[in-house]
Amino acid sequence: MVKNNQALNILEGFDKNGFRDNLIHWFQQEQRMLPWRKDQDPYKVWVSEIMLQQTKVDTVIPYFHNFINQFPTPDDLAEADEQQVLKAWEGLGYYSRARNLQTAVKEVVSSYNGKVPDNEKELGDLKGVGPYTRGAILSIAYDIPSPAVDGNVMRVLSRILMVEEDIAKPAARKVFEGLVRELISEDDPSSFNQGLMELGALVCTPKNPSCLLCPVQSHCRAFGEGKETLLPIKSSKKKQKNIPYLALLIRNEEGEVLIQQRPDQGLLANLWEFPMVPLQEVDKANVQDWCWEQYGLNLSMYQTIDHIKHTFSHIIWDMEVMEGVVKNGENTYARAQFVKKENLSEYPFPVSHQKILKHI
Repeated sequence: MVKNNQALNILEGFDKNGFRDNLIHWFQQEQRMLPWRKDQDPYKVWVSEIMLQQTKVDTVIPYFHNFINQFPTPDDLAEADEQQVLKAWEGLGYYSRARNLQTAVKEVVSSYNGKVPDNEKELGDLKGVGPYTRGAILSIAYDIPSPAVDGNVMRVLSRILMVEEDIAKPAARKVFEGLVRELISEDDPSSFNQGLMELGALVCTPKNPSCLLCPVQSHCRAFGEGKETLLPIKSSKKKQKNIPYLALLIRNEEGEVLIQQRPDQGLLANLWEFPMVPLQEVDKANVQDWCWEQYGLNLSMYQTIDHIKHTFSHIIWDMEVMEGVVKNGENTYARAQFVKKENLSEYPFPVSHQKILKHI
């Protein structure tokens, strides 16, 4: 944890009480009416915070409603089949979030009788519950003054307090956690933390912040010096690696479509996809030989029907989509199967392969 004197040095001369009061008053007057704010149910807060990681609020709302309708309590989620959970998450991306959430909820049910822990140690030990999610649950659901620091909060406070730390570096988070511990309201930590989040989402945005509408403008050091657009400092990420694939839409004589389940570890684990030929390893002219070796299927290949690019945080899938028809052979790949087209909707597919479904 950051030494308190580091936070105190940054906060020297800062009107903590005035800032806190202005922020909380603004939040209570202007907050968006979001479904997970209707009550302080820690399970619902937890689900919403996991969904909101790397995902916009407007995208999350229908997913949240659907998820809570299917799994209204921790017991319901703990008992659900993983494929059902992944299907409910389909389209949100970052599917390890859903798997980790279900794993952690199972522990809550087995170890804590279904009650989400209300202390930092037990909550933080759960799978997929990092410092931000832990702080959000404790402050929003339990009114415990715990910091919830994500990129949004670091951006807001870097401007308000003129903190010139590189927020892309892990050490910066500790600096901001120390600042929030000094600033957070003991009386209403829920409104304080949500106020910081809301301010970052609606006013103190990454580009072109609406400083003239800001409820804490008078406290903002960066605005006072005309440097609000220069902060936060954030070093650029490494360039993503482009990986070419040939995605195959293969039908048998009954019109069924070949799909396969991804490995149970790693990227998009246990989701379903159409066969993907790694073009860095297989020459396009040898695709039919590859399919025979991989699946035991002899194919007639037809034309390219689509070209899809899908960006992950670290790689880009560059997918050419081709149609093929089985001439002879039986599928020998254990994780693949032919499925009737009307049953494809039962399987969870990643977004990149949902785009192929439209051709069926």
